Amino acid sequence: MEPATIVLFGATGDLAKRKIYPALYNLFLDGKLAEPFSLFGLGRREWTDESFQANVEKSLREFSRRRPEDEESLRRFIGGFRYHVLDIGREDDYRTLSERIRQREAELGAPPNRLFYMSVGPEYFETIALNIKASGLGSAGGWKRLVVEKPFGHDLDSARKLNSTLTQAFSEEEIFRIDHYLGKPIVQRLESLQQANPVIQALWTNRYIANVQITANESLGVEERAGYYDHVGAIRDMFQNHMLQLLMMAAIHLPNDSTSEKVRFKKKNVMEALELLQKETVGAHVVRGQYAAGTIQGKPAAGYREEPGIAPDSMTDTFIAARLRIDSNDWRGVPFYIRTGKRMKEKSTRIVVEFKEPLKPVSLPGGESAAPNLLVFEIGPKESITLQLNAKEPGRTGKFKPIHIDLHANPSESPEAYENLIRDALRGDGTFFAHWDEVELSWQWVKPILEAFEEQSVPLHLYEAGSYGPEASDALLAEDGFQWWFDERNENNNEEEGERYASYANH
Repeated sequence: MEPATIVLFGATGDLAKRKIYPALYNLFLDGKLAEPFSLFGLGRREWTDESFQANVEKSLREFSRRRPEDEESLRRFIGGFRYHVLDIGREDDYRTLSERIRQREAELGAPPNRLFYMSVGPEYFETIALNIKASGLGSAGGWKRLVVEKPFGHDLDSARKLNSTLTQAFSEEEIFRIDHYLGKPIVQRLESLQQANPVIQALWTNRYIANVQITANESLGVEERAGYYDHVGAIRDMFQNHMLQLLMMAAIHLPNDSTSEKVRFKKKNVMEALELLQKETVGAHVVRGQYAAGTIQGKPAAGYREEPGIAPDSMTDTFIAARLRIDSNDWRGVPFYIRTGKRMKEKSTRIVVEFKEPLKPVSLPGGESAAPNLLVFEIGPKESITLQLNAKEPGRTGKFKPIHIDLHANPSESPEAYENLIRDALRGDGTFFAHWDEVELSWQWVKPILEAFEEQSVPLHLYEAGSYGPEASDALLAEDGFQWWFDERNENNNEEEGERYASYANH
């Protein structure tokens, strides 16, 4: 990895403070940040280099997974930060910044490699990209790359317009669209798990898999994001980007010599094979919900329409569940179920692969059936990969109980998503970023859903805060003879060690 100058738009914002600075610091501690290191933070506040560095240090002490302990290394890291006042719409400000960066690179003997990071509102993306090009800030002779946070467009047309503008200043290979779910360690292990385990790779088809469930539940409500969220809802905030990216990662089949280009090609193939919905039939495959008042962890929670800044008649979705089908040789006949919602009973992100039952299902005493075999990827807040298999207990009881095989060696200090993604961007590795083809195909897929929601042709089901969403979500799976699997474990209980992770149940 070559040294580079990071140019951060939105350096005084919340994302920079909570995620970007801590990620860079932990990369620095691990020796994964090439030196000499420089970061120019941009903003409209009249800060000095010293006040900027003090604010960066404060963010590290508050939000870094490893708090600063070695003062010498902290000073060396903080010393690479500079602040520059910039009006995003003024081209002359970019020219002034370009000269200052050039001087810094000359002082350090560093190559003119520049990573532009847009940690600002999407309304500024196009203006920034065009001014980088017009000012010459991105044509210094080294490599240049652009990191873009979501949202990437509000719908298909706006996404295409934005991409058209960005590609006037950066090539597709130079654009790194962040989806932080792709930076999570368990998601990145989906690739290596298949490659390193021929047995799992062989099972990864419709011959052995009954269905795949992808869940991303949040216990929080809209909080301070009401003004933004009420214009986007769960469909734009989570489904079009994060959830469909997880689906692509779960469905791809990767050869052992996978490259960034092959991963992108495989993900594109998944999206192209995803069966499109018609606006008239969206309601048969998509459940739309909004949280009402309820209780979470023993505390009362207000309904969505009672939140500050939300209209009392808002029809914005805070929950989405959908049934998707992939028309390919590997996945034909296997439903993929996706659900995401706010104010749910628990915060959890997981992928559950349910394997098909034997031709002659094993019967338990009393006529009950054995629980299915499951492969469970716990993405957050705790990380694990567990294969749940049924085994007959010793003796003559005839009972079956699940045993669990841990497939994930979880280090005590796992890197956070932004650490992985920023490092990859600095290396020029686009494997775990969203390529334009994927973004465009995702917007195309959700377009009829957005149209149906706009016309109010899909019912908006109210669900109690602190639940697992509307009952219609359960009915969606029941139509196919399935149920949602979720983790209800309590690690402080007195169950036997072999049963600690056995409580998968239908809510």
